[in-house]
Amino acid sequence: MFVVVDVLGQQLKISEKNKYYVPRLKEEVNSDITLDKVLLYSADDGVKIGAPFVDGIKVSAKILEHLKDDTIHVFKKKRRTGYRKNRGHRQQLTRIEITKIG
Repeated sequence: MFVVVDVLGQQLKISEKNKYYVPRLKEEVNSDITLDKVLLYSADDGVKIGAPFVDGIKVSAKILEHLKDDTIHVFKKKRRTGYRKNRGHRQQLTRIEITKIG
């Protein structure tokens, strides 16, 4: 069984008892959250596709930690002019564990 969920504009294919990285959420660590924007629900009895969301299906998750992703380096250079810029970015992430689908 799996579902496709919209989390802050990012679509994820998730299943129970797995851990995922999502964009940073406002809730605190060890709090329970409910993801109710389910786009697709697939089980043994068939597939339900939402228009835009599937009614009656919610996903429960627990926030494990807030962290930063690895650094992405952006280097710009124009030859023969001495123009060089080095910038970096670290994306803010939240690690969640899916506890229940239903």
